[in-house]
Amino acid sequence: MDKVCAVFGGSRGIGRAVARLMAQRGYRLAIVARNLQGARAAAGDLGGDHLAFSCDVSKEHDVQRTFEEIEKTLGHVNFLVNAAGINRDSLLVRTNTEDMLSQLHTNLLGSMLTCKAAVKTMIKQQRGSIVNVGSIIGWKGNAGQSVYSATKGGLVGFSRALAKEVARKEIRVNVVAPGFVHTDMTKDLKEEHLKKSIPLGRFGEPEDVARAVVFLLESPYVTGHVLVVDGGLQLAM
Repeated sequence: MDKVCAVFGGSRGIGRAVARLMAQRGYRLAIVARNLQGARAAAGDLGGDHLAFSCDVSKEHDVQRTFEEIEKTLGHVNFLVNAAGINRDSLLVRTNTEDMLSQLHTNLLGSMLTCKAAVKTMIKQQRGSIVNVGSIIGWKGNAGQSVYSATKGGLVGFSRALAKEVARKEIRVNVVAPGFVHTDMTKDLKEEHLKKSIPLGRFGEPEDVARAVVFLLESPYVTGHVLVVDGGLQLAM
């Protein structure tokens, strides 16, 4: 089976680290991001015949078009990683509806749409593996992140239900739930203060999460699982 993987949100952060590790393991990659220039830069850094695509995951027609283009140029997608995500941190009473919807559309609806498109192809192949990138906040919650927490908590419920739907087709669906990781999303956090609550005493690196993603992608007898990668943060929350 061709090892073709689509990495949504693959131009930066955790998605880019996943792409680097998978390229080393011989996968052919479709690096997908809203910004095509960023996706091209990430694909170019990998060398080989990896390709870049632009997609707004909140729009179904855009997702469908992207999968069609990937299949024409790389082949059938049999591995999918959903690492695209945004946050608009604020107390709920101060959060406007537009910010609520943007998080729901990107973090939750977007993963639903990409999974829907991928599963259609995977069912025909009778094989496939999906990893959705969630967050420890979706499990434990955090003040000022109620909407973000809802999107990531919803992603867990969605992924587990989908795992049940497609298991008989030899398609696996899992979730990685990172804690505080050095990415653009956490660059403005007070790291010195926050890392005191992490048992391992540090923020994670994107590569720490990437290893967990690849583990789940390649583990043939694991599905419906949530793998927490947080340096023990959940023990203190």
